[in-house]
Amino acid sequence: MKTVLLIEDDPVMLTLLTRILELDGWKVWQAADGEKGMALFREHRPKTVVTDLLIPKVNGFQVISALRSESSSAHTRIVAISGKSFASDKQRALELGADVFVEKPVNPAAFRSLLNELIAKQQNESNETQPSLQSSRMQMRFWGVRGSIPTPGPNTVYYGGNTSCVEVRAGGEIIILDSGTGIRELGLALASEFDGKPLNVTILITHTHWDHIQGFPFFRPAYDPKNQIRILGYEGARAGLAGILSNQMESPYFPVELKELPGNIVITELKEMEFNVGQVRVKAAFVNHPGVCVGYRLASDQGSIAYLPDNEPFHRRHVLKRNGASPKSGGTEFALSEDQKLVEFIRDVDLLIMDAQYDGEEYRQHAGWGHGCIDDAVALAARAGVKKLFLFHHDPDHDDDAIARMVQHARKLASTAPTTLQVDAAREGEICELPLAGD
Repeated sequence: MKTVLLIEDDPVMLTLLTRILELDGWKVWQAADGEKGMALFREHRPKTVVTDLLIPKVNGFQVISALRSESSSAHTRIVAISGKSFASDKQRALELGADVFVEKPVNPAAFRSLLNELIAKQQNESNETQPSLQSSRMQMRFWGVRGSIPTPGPNTVYYGGNTSCVEVRAGGEIIILDSGTGIRELGLALASEFDGKPLNVTILITHTHWDHIQGFPFFRPAYDPKNQIRILGYEGARAGLAGILSNQMESPYFPVELKELPGNIVITELKEMEFNVGQVRVKAAFVNHPGVCVGYRLASDQGSIAYLPDNEPFHRRHVLKRNGASPKSGGTEFALSEDQKLVEFIRDVDLLIMDAQYDGEEYRQHAGWGHGCIDDAVALAARAGVKKLFLFHHDPDHDDDAIARMVQHARKLASTAPTTLQVDAAREGEICELPLAGD
């Protein structure tokens, strides 16, 4: 079905466009402001969005930017309309991601024809770029990059505000790393992609802190009985994995219990530190974070990815704890040896996704919280011969500008090391394929 969301605060224009499109077989949703428009988009996922640029609450420029920051709307067609004919406004709308700019007054016949052309082009592109489970390349996509708590809003649009969730495709497998709030968007995308076909996914949980599991109750594939969902992780410090995942869905916290989900869900407590998911080889290593927490290393014939979203390197914390006091016997050697174990775990990995929540000064105020700083992330990655490092688990108090400054600092550090390490910050929607360019 052809679906469209109209965001327009002029009731006459809104009624006119709705009638034009409904007569042509379109399903239409209406919004008189940008805030309601974004809510309707996330609820219904229309294939086309038409937005006026000057609308209340959230203006059209912000709507376009927000839509283009969400991976699940990559193929959504966006039409910007405006009664203003300034070239700068048109250019800005197109730069933010609008597919076309239409000046008011709108010609009904031409407008209907334009939308039909856009939807036809959308279908062709979707068919051409549909990800294949049999692809010869290993693919990683970020769906949630934030730590601690979701941080939606205009200041986190670029890097994203969802909590930890990363999708990996390799060897015919779909592997999901953690189920923070980002898994909701991933679930919607998978449901759209498979379009009723059975889905088989494996979810690897690093630990059961809320920001790494809170999205699972909203994972749409779990509500389809055709789907097979396997959840793997290690026993928690106080309760088992199944018990924790079930508890967060019990009344009064959630209206549907885990056992009531229609999907075929199997939860397995891992005992071994090495295992396979289909053809993908997986290694786990315990990391320095409160409770039972691991990092994962995934390898296929196409490359390798290491995922350590929560980890506090030992040596920097050891130095801060001393604070001028006499060092504990063997303390320094122990800290260095533990960090070296981590270096060996990530040795020569192609992609490293690693906790870099704080800058150096912030870390001094948060030592012992279980998270690291960018200086250590870069240093460990460089020592291990990592090809590309993604800074991850962004602090909820860091807006897009703060994260961008951290990236620049990290790149400066990497440039002084005897390495070819590439550094970036994890950003929702970003896709990386292996082998990397140049390999």
